[in-house]
Amino acid sequence: MKAESERYEEKFLVLTEVSKSFGGVEALSHLSFSVAQNEILGIIGLNGSGKSTAVNVITGFAAPDSGEVWFKGEEITGFAPHRIAGLGIARSFQTVRPFHNLPAYKNLIVPLYSSRIRKFTESGRWGDRDAVAMDLLEEVGFERDSQVPYKPARALPHGYLRRLELARCLALRPDLVITDELFSGLSSSEVGSMVPLIEKLQARGMTLVMVEHRLRELFRLANRVVVLDRGRKVTEGTPAEIVENSTVRETYLGAEL
Repeated sequence: MKAESERYEEKFLVLTEVSKSFGGVEALSHLSFSVAQNEILGIIGLNGSGKSTAVNVITGFAAPDSGEVWFKGEEITGFAPHRIAGLGIARSFQTVRPFHNLPAYKNLIVPLYSSRIRKFTESGRWGDRDAVAMDLLEEVGFERDSQVPYKPARALPHGYLRRLELARCLALRPDLVITDELFSGLSSSEVGSMVPLIEKLQARGMTLVMVEHRLRELFRLANRVVVLDRGRKVTEGTPAEIVENSTVRETYLGAEL
């Protein structure tokens, strides 16, 4: 029999039989799925289906009651969030969490001083961090020659705050990015401008897990989709397979597609 690390090293991220309860309410029940390197996996389900809890378990913000989480052949179950980030998993939050009083570009200084970044740079130095922050903001759609990057985060429109969340993830130079409702609150045109950015990240070799309610755009991006209901996996498959599943379409997709 293969050792556990050998069993899981073929997959980038693996959840196996993960369960989590809060006050007697079961948020996740024996949840298992995997993500391959350079894949975009979508996670969908109704409110309360366990999507955000799954993200919190993967990223260390909630410890599972049972089950295991593996990343690149290493078990990371119950690791603290900073340790998981240091291994190369970055996440955005459903509710944006900027440093409200800092300029947008200064919001990236904390991840740029992280221990993970020091691993990539000689003697812990990575040039001018302000310049790197501006490069990252430009990559996610900030206009470099405008005043927007210099505005305090509290003054930014919601669309820019979503982009700032993504830039903070990218500042960690992660191997895996997990987005929790990245498109939430955005207009159709704003989402449309974000889709090519996600496609570009995958083309560069990034692996992504996307929790989303904006299914039309998610299904354009995702290689596979996992459907959750009350903490359990209902089914998984390609976007085309999910759309053709009559039960899933009737119960979970509705008029979204």
